[in-house]
Amino acid sequence: MPRHYAIGNGTMLINLDAYTRIRDLYYPYVGQLNHVGGHPCRIGVWADGAFAWLDEGGWRWTPGYVPDSLVTQVTAEHEGLGLVLEMGDGVHQRDNIYIKQLRVTNRTDREREIRLFVTHDFSIDETEVGDTAAFYPRNGTVFHYKKNRYFMANGLAGGEGIVQYAMGVKRFHQAEGTWRDAEDGHLMGNSIAQGSVDSTIGLRLRLGANGSDWIYYWLSVGDSLEEVTRLDQYVRDNDPGKLLDRIHVYWQRWSNKIDRDYADLPPSVISMFKQSLLVVRTQTDARGAIVAANDTDILNYNRDHYSYMWPRDGALVAYAMSVAGYHETVVPFYRFCSEALSPEGYLHHKYNPDGTVGSSWHPFIADGHEQLPIQEDETALVLFSLWQMYLSSGNIELCQSLYGSLIRKAAKFMRGYILDDLSLPKPSYDLWEERYGIYTFTASAVFGGLKAAADFCALFGDRERSERYMRVADSVRDGIIKHLWDEESGRFARGLVLQDGVWVKDMTPESSIYGIFEFGVLAADDPLVVSTMRSLREQLTIRTDIGGIARYKNDYYFQRSPDIERIPGNPWIICTLWMAEWEIECARSMSDLETPRRTLEWVTGHALESGMLPEQLDPLDGGPLSVAPLTWSHATFVLTVVKYLNKAKELQRTEGRG
Repeated sequence: MPRHYAIGNGTMLINLDAYTRIRDLYYPYVGQLNHVGGHPCRIGVWADGAFAWLDEGGWRWTPGYVPDSLVTQVTAEHEGLGLVLEMGDGVHQRDNIYIKQLRVTNRTDREREIRLFVTHDFSIDETEVGDTAAFYPRNGTVFHYKKNRYFMANGLAGGEGIVQYAMGVKRFHQAEGTWRDAEDGHLMGNSIAQGSVDSTIGLRLRLGANGSDWIYYWLSVGDSLEEVTRLDQYVRDNDPGKLLDRIHVYWQRWSNKIDRDYADLPPSVISMFKQSLLVVRTQTDARGAIVAANDTDILNYNRDHYSYMWPRDGALVAYAMSVAGYHETVVPFYRFCSEALSPEGYLHHKYNPDGTVGSSWHPFIADGHEQLPIQEDETALVLFSLWQMYLSSGNIELCQSLYGSLIRKAAKFMRGYILDDLSLPKPSYDLWEERYGIYTFTASAVFGGLKAAADFCALFGDRERSERYMRVADSVRDGIIKHLWDEESGRFARGLVLQDGVWVKDMTPESSIYGIFEFGVLAADDPLVVSTMRSLREQLTIRTDIGGIARYKNDYYFQRSPDIERIPGNPWIICTLWMAEWEIECARSMSDLETPRRTLEWVTGHALESGMLPEQLDPLDGGPLSVAPLTWSHATFVLTVVKYLNKAKELQRTEGRG
């Protein structure tokens, strides 16, 4: 199940499912240490002796967020219970506090008592071993802890706090958990449990005929009992409803901080643009890691996850956020990369959010030969992105501080990691992390990275180095045109692979070749680029009612159909948007923007109802595949919208003069 809602503040990230249940809670790093691990923290309602969990049948849902904000706006109606729940969830922008409010409406013509039950299924520090759950009489709360991780739950309804509670054992022997205890409307009141444990709290509200009132629930997270007690008191002192109002106002100010002319984009695309900015913000750790995705359901398909910082994803996300004007959000990313850079000057495959090297499937030896287990595009893209950030923000102080530790070190590595006979980068893994060779995307990224290094050197008066790096960049461009262009097919190859000691072109149609124009090797309207992109559009378009562009022909990842000619692969959000970027850059009139505008509408139309963008879509029914939300998908949408707006402004000015 994808994650329908993401809310966070840079040190805590909470993912909610379609029923607004907590499914992931990351702290103190975004993407590292998931203290829930995908198990649902259930929510149930009792009324007139009847009980229903929110994930059961009988509820009619209206999903969404408060416009332009990181606060949910979800309605659930249950005809059988005669209840309507209007729910809002948010994480405080500064403090690690999660607040949920419910406006409960009694749809009957009699007075009733309503009871709300919330369960906590924690696996603190990603293991159920050694957890403790207890009632804390000093402030009437329930808290879970292990070592230096504390989670304190509280609530308010009808002027009362928690009126029922129970702690117990879960998923051990025959014990399911205390959530079962709630189904009769009464909790047993056990005040402490240790080991593999859960807890449930109960709140109550009396409603008159057709009356409404509020229930509030909040969770404070910290490193000590004293800290979470202080945060709990902060919520009490400031009123949870007013705090949630301040949270949604803050994020509305944040997402609208730049006054933009949205040209002819429809409201749905504008809304998706702002929501994408907000989603990227939730996936960005305050210390710099931009995490790929935090949907733990991917563990069901591969015993690893996406909760890593790939320098490739991170650099392209940072690039998008910079051109959108959110420079301050991504400044820590470049410091992260500077600290993570190896002594030799390259970045590893991926990193944990705390800066340690992540898991990898890239070997140090293959076919008896030692190799460097990297994707060189990841090192190059960081420099390319940093230069784009400088152009957008003018933050020369940051760039100067990284000049010796990141820019020159990475540029020196790239300058030396060249096959002189081809004038192309030495082999590394492709951006999809699947194959080893010399790839057009990687070579284009290296060109962009070396040119950025040359520009930085010129900026700081280091002319000799600037000329040196530019010479190598120019030679890489020459190598791309000479060795990766295929005259017979009229397009660039995916790359070169070594066969029996000879470099052979891999002519698989490949969407990432867009890097040729994205990173400045050739202009988007260069005849070689035009011929390539038209060919890729023809060969990678999914010919079903869903549409979109595949990664490459016969893409195996989550493959849904063997009909490769009709369905070369699943439609990927980013790959479809790459084609739109090219169309935008080539546009010569406002009418030329019609096709990329339709692509932006297509992406918006294939988001989850809550607005989350997945990695891929099912080519047959359009459902989400792999993880959701994928940070890269949202960031690429942001970048494409900004490029669209910039081009529209340019064309309107030109056509106005005409």
